[in-house]
Amino acid sequence: MKAFKFLAAATVAIISASTAQAQDESFDTWRAGFHDRLLAAGAEPATAASMLDGLTPDNRIIDRDRSQPEFVRPIWSYLGIAASDLRISNGREAHADTRAELDAISERFGVPAEILVAIWGLESSYGAIPGNNDTIRSLATLAWEGRRRNWAEAQLIAVAEMIDEGYATREQLTGSWAGAMGQMQFIPTTYLERAYDWDGDGQRNIWTNNGDALASAANLLSSEGWQRGAPIVVEVQLGDDFDLMSWEPSQSRPVSEWAMRGLSPAGDGEWAADHLMQSARLELPAGRGGPGFLTFRNFRVIKRYNNSTAYALGVAHLADRIAGGEPFVGGWPENDVPLTRSQTREVQAALNELGHNSGTPDGIAGPNTRRALRAFQRANGHDPDGYLGTQMYEVVVGSDGE
Repeated sequence: MKAFKFLAAATVAIISASTAQAQDESFDTWRAGFHDRLLAAGAEPATAASMLDGLTPDNRIIDRDRSQPEFVRPIWSYLGIAASDLRISNGREAHADTRAELDAISERFGVPAEILVAIWGLESSYGAIPGNNDTIRSLATLAWEGRRRNWAEAQLIAVAEMIDEGYATREQLTGSWAGAMGQMQFIPTTYLERAYDWDGDGQRNIWTNNGDALASAANLLSSEGWQRGAPIVVEVQLGDDFDLMSWEPSQSRPVSEWAMRGLSPAGDGEWAADHLMQSARLELPAGRGGPGFLTFRNFRVIKRYNNSTAYALGVAHLADRIAGGEPFVGGWPENDVPLTRSQTREVQAALNELGHNSGTPDGIAGPNTRRALRAFQRANGHDPDGYLGTQMYEVVVGSDGE
């Protein structure tokens, strides 16, 4: 195998030295410059030609990359779609159809079959919708557009290695508009690092080979630290006297300590004995008015697949429903919906004015915004749950923080 340099510091330097602002140059100029960078990174000339000759940008990709919907989908709407009745029934059918292979993959990597099926369902509707965009054209468009040029060029260099090493053909490289490929939606660098040849045929076919696709996802989770047989997430309810003043979302405590502080399993359940000494974090994705969740290390491993609390909850919940589990017990605060991006910018600016640093107002309620909001809530006698909905908008902006 040739020494490809797609992850080497030299390649990063090659790419970084080329970076220009979005579309400061024509696509043809970018393509010619990247052709040279691709060769410098180790690609075969024939591979570079097959990737770039006659290539044109897809402006739809730019539109999708730049568009940020004004309205934010509530987490309960996302979870309702992620674990819809149809997705659950299709998941059970997909599980049954591939049970022997799934059981073997699960035994090999230690990841439950239901988790793999759930990821399969969310990423490609169990292989039915893997995406038919030309991966190279999508990534080339993103690289030329410029906002994520270094990332996109690194992915294209990884694509060249895939072709040079015979892992995939030029025609096989299809997927989502953003460059993720196959049934489990791997980006090219992740493919090179984690894709797995389950059936031993010399190919890591994540596009049409169910076993390779599922084993690749299992290999990724295992490599990120999945703990065999360990819990993922438990829905909990907060007692009326549960004190949020000292709660930090990133802080882990033994479940036994959470229980002493006033948490209990949702519904009429009792703590599993093997959970009590496990360390977990309390997540309140819709604030105190919605369900609470204790999340364990395996939950954060799922977030290595997609760094989203909603996604990880969707995977875990869909997996549980496929296995015969029940819907969430707690209700959602449907009268306190998340803010639009423009409203979030207003809150961020107001928090900054009030001395609670939320960073540059960008309309995205990320960790800095939630941290600043909790500080404001503590200082003003509100439950510091960090949830930014319409009710807190009225408090921070509508009442000028008073």
